[in-house]
Amino acid sequence: MVKSYSKNANHNMRRPIVNKDIVDYMRTHLKESTGHLAELEVFARKENIPIIQHEVVAYFRFLLQTLQPKKILEVGTAIGFSALLMAEYAPDAQITTVDRNEEMIGFAKENLAKYDSRKQITLVEGDAAEVLQDLDTDYDFVFMDSAKSKYIVFLPEILKRLTVGGVIVFDDIFQGGDIAKDIMEVRRGQRTIYRGLHRLFDATLDNPDLTASLIPMSDGLLMIRKNSENVILPD
Repeated sequence: MVKSYSKNANHNMRRPIVNKDIVDYMRTHLKESTGHLAELEVFARKENIPIIQHEVVAYFRFLLQTLQPKKILEVGTAIGFSALLMAEYAPDAQITTVDRNEEMIGFAKENLAKYDSRKQITLVEGDAAEVLQDLDTDYDFVFMDSAKSKYIVFLPEILKRLTVGGVIVFDDIFQGGDIAKDIMEVRRGQRTIYRGLHRLFDATLDNPDLTASLIPMSDGLLMIRKNSENVILPD
């Protein structure tokens, strides 16, 4: 029995912002996962573990096969599903994935030991704020799927380690549509996330050193490309 996530946790991620009929169509018509990825999807849904939704899985297949990154960083391992997905569709990549949730780390270690057949994935345990400062590798693809209010906190360190032309994907950035509301309409317990995400948007969407796009898929993706070596972020 998984204890880390209650039935009410992260409720906004369960509210896709795309029309429900279209979401249902995507989730029933896009290619299904197979093998161990399918097994992990079933386990995650059963235990209420927030892994990426099926339409994002399909998008990652396309994205990774197209970009073929060589050095991938992931912040937010959970049970290792997305790291294993990236390993499958970027077979030449080395992947570093970071998490601090002890229960999730236990599941991830087990899954990586069983399914990371090419030994592509390195799991780093600890708080990302500390781990990111100690990394000495440059990355050309970064997937952010951790605490949403911390995305803006992690961004400066991530950009230092992202190659020019590299891509960052931030998951769950629409918060069930909350980010389009006035803050007074947002539940009090969600306002820290709201503020953090708006700071992230302010820092990236119109930044001349970045190319940014908001993707209305699942609970939203923010994608940014690093265009210059020294990215200037607002204070």
